[in-house]
Amino acid sequence: MRSSPHRSHGHGPRAPSRTAGRVERGSVNRPESPTIWDVSDERPVKAVITDWGGVLTSPLNDAIDVWLTAERIDVERYKDVMRAWVKQAYDGSDVNPIHGLEDGSLPVAEFEGLLAAELRTVEGDPVEAAGLIARMFGAFAPVHPMYDALRAVRAAGTRTALLSNSWGNDYPHDLFADLFDAVVISCEVGLRKPDARIFRHALDLLGLDAADCVFIDDIEHNVRAAEALGIRGVHHTAPDATITELRSLRVLP
Repeated sequence: MRSSPHRSHGHGPRAPSRTAGRVERGSVNRPESPTIWDVSDERPVKAVITDWGGVLTSPLNDAIDVWLTAERIDVERYKDVMRAWVKQAYDGSDVNPIHGLEDGSLPVAEFEGLLAAELRTVEGDPVEAAGLIARMFGAFAPVHPMYDALRAVRAAGTRTALLSNSWGNDYPHDLFADLFDAVVISCEVGLRKPDARIFRHALDLLGLDAADCVFIDDIEHNVRAAEALGIRGVHHTAPDATITELRSLRVLP
């Protein structure tokens, strides 16, 4: 999921320079755990593109676990619903609520109503729909080592971009102000990862070729989609591992 609850639909970070407008609808494999590899025959990295939720924030599952416990949600029922919805959203089948939420075609309130209708507490009581997404991700916290690494990358002259699937979230504009050269939020452009068009849109904003860039995401499916376009991919599993990967790419000292 993209962006942790950025807490209001349609409000993404404002890039200090170039931001995404709405788009008309119309690789090299890496190991799961980042490792250092020989980059002597690869083009220098000119831009680092990163996801937000689960990369620049604490893990998604950790935040959701806090919410499940606090509201006494039936965990197995929640997992069954989300497993089915996520599978549909990523396997190319019919449009579903997650797909609609992330590309902006389904309003946040409607998504919250659909999800709440599928859930129950352990006592069998209904779950309140209003504000559901904000509550789900209320325990999100910034991962400062990743922010520091991106600032160092940018200070060294490498461009940076955010590419995030939005869950109607209110992104932390204050943290993004000095961080990104371009920002692409899925609900603002009508596209979502892993659609190749949203990656190309980010490349267009940066003015760079795929081979000039590296993409970081905690969802491996999205990383593979980027790699299929020729973007170098980093599957984020932990801050230290990703920072080591960035050093191996020579964008960090």
